[in-house]
Amino acid sequence: MYHSPSVRSTHSGQSYQRYSSQGAYPPRGYGQGPPPPPRAPSGPPAGADPQLWQWFTAVDADRSGSISVTELQAALVNGEKLDEQYKRLITYAIFCTGFDLDTVKMLMNIFDTDRSGSIGFSEFAGLWKYISDWQNVFRHFDRDHSGSIDGHELADALRNFGYNLSPLLLQLLEQKYASGPAGGYGVSTGITFDRFVRACVVVKTLTEAFQKADGDHDGWIQINYEEFMRADFK
Repeated sequence: MYHSPSVRSTHSGQSYQRYSSQGAYPPRGYGQGPPPPPRAPSGPPAGADPQLWQWFTAVDADRSGSISVTELQAALVNGEKLDEQYKRLITYAIFCTGFDLDTVKMLMNIFDTDRSGSIGFSEFAGLWKYISDWQNVFRHFDRDHSGSIDGHELADALRNFGYNLSPLLLQLLEQKYASGPAGGYGVSTGITFDRFVRACVVVKTLTEAFQKADGDHDGWIQINYEEFMRADFK
């Protein structure tokens, strides 16, 4: 059975008089601008994977030492700028379609543990493993090797995760996260890797929220589970 990848005092006037009367120089830094921002580390932290550090520095476009949402999305869209091993690690589908911005924000929210608005190297290492684990899950359930997940494959994946959704909920979920047809016409191309991850995380999050509110575990709160999930998928 597959499991979804889981997932830190002196008064100013007195001081002025003393400095003026004694002819002393003002305190060091007086009248100067704020100190420059810290420079990004020149090398990987002790014990870090050198290859992972190379990927991190490639994504950190402004050399700030951390990765923003836009840098992460740009890296996931423009992976051809990095080496072949990097491209193989992520996914064959991402480099055709690019990561959905909402998925990138979701990943940032999960791994930005200090809520700084960006992720440092240790947070990035966790994110990278999370993506890699999800890639293995995606490949496993992409039975026809199409590069996307259809409705039957989605139902199979969710059942393996322990979520037995009704046919109606599965249909709504597929409609919400499936990519539109190429050129805007025809049949949907299915659920791409990034949207598959987001769909599974949403189901997990909603189910856990429902279970927390359902104190007597009878499947009912103020609305039933079907209505609760349907409201989010619409």
